[in-house]
Amino acid sequence: MASDPLSHIDTSVAHSARVYDYWLGGKDNFAADRALGDAMVQAIPNLPTMARANREFLARAVRYLAAEGGVRQFLDIGTGIPTAGNVHEVAQEVAPESRVLYVDHDPIVLAHARALMTSTSQGQTEFIMADLRDPEGILTDPALAKTLDIEQPVGLILVGILMYFRDSENPQGMVSTLFDALPSGSYMAITHPTAHFDPPAFEAASAAAAHAGITLVSRSKADIEHFFSGLEIVEPGVVPVLAWHPDGEPPEDPNAAYYWAGVARKP
Repeated sequence: MASDPLSHIDTSVAHSARVYDYWLGGKDNFAADRALGDAMVQAIPNLPTMARANREFLARAVRYLAAEGGVRQFLDIGTGIPTAGNVHEVAQEVAPESRVLYVDHDPIVLAHARALMTSTSQGQTEFIMADLRDPEGILTDPALAKTLDIEQPVGLILVGILMYFRDSENPQGMVSTLFDALPSGSYMAITHPTAHFDPPAFEAASAAAAHAGITLVSRSKADIEHFFSGLEIVEPGVVPVLAWHPDGEPPEDPNAAYYWAGVARKP
């Protein structure tokens, strides 16, 4: 790991991971991040609630994969700044031997990576600085072979990450390269924001992000289903994030968080 990852951080420029941290009530953000976060909230007032809904889906999906899918190793792309309910914490509650490789390209995430290394003695965690734009680099990183056995099923976690890539960057190819390398019985979990529920509000939020140099792409339900082509989609399919295996009673308004969510298994 880099000796001083914080030296690479430009605090005058907003960063998506730190904006997300701000919405979640974290402290690892700066004035530029808060300014963008506030500007986007002007367009969509319940964005902080949506961020929490996205995070809660992560926990439900990982718990499902560990308990119902029997998955014991996870590849989390676009980890973000560590907070409560990290993938290894959820998975190891179900199966203490679970192993997790975290991947992010933000130096501030690297600076906090120690929080991702608090594995049980039976399990294992590791963090690498890498970018989804280079899936081959992720697959060939020595840390992957050290942490995961890709001859055995892996849970690929793509929560709130694909929205940063335009179609021209071929995110489908990035995802396919990663998932094609994983064996039968592996799972993939995706969440993705959408303009479907309120197009004008999403357009305003996307414009605010673009003004700060951050790409924010909306995709349709059909677009998300396309990422799962050839896979066995777990019931109830691609649905609003609040409606995917909710804890307790179903939400009164499943469309209140503008995200699609889904989980699928490789046959």
